[in-house]
Amino acid sequence: MRIKCGKTTRRSKKKWFREAKGRRQGLRRLWRTVKQMVIRSRVFAYRDRRTRKRDFRRLWIIRINAACTMRGLSYSAFIHGLKLAGINLNRKSLSQLAITSPAVFDEIVVLVREALAKKSVASA
Repeated sequence: MRIKCGKTTRRSKKKWFREAKGRRQGLRRLWRTVKQMVIRSRVFAYRDRRTRKRDFRRLWIIRINAACTMRGLSYSAFIHGLKLAGINLNRKSLSQLAITSPAVFDEIVVLVREALAKKSVASA
């Protein structure tokens, strides 16, 4: 007796179609296009999980730069001063501080300026 793999094939295809759910027209109905579209969407998802991290870091840097320029300090000098002052805050938390509590950010800027002043005195 010939054994066909109908159950297995159907189960496999169902997974693909489930992943293609919500698409328009043939992208959710036609087997070949569903396969192509799902593979393509997985590629985009993989790539963009990494891109998202870059985009957020860029956003945080822009926010910190804006907050620093309002206080008369460049971004690069601010980051350098943070390292000199021994303040270990990441860019995400710094941008949140700049937005939500500017008074705390002002205190950090004061500490950074003191650290930069000490460095310039020591090197001179």
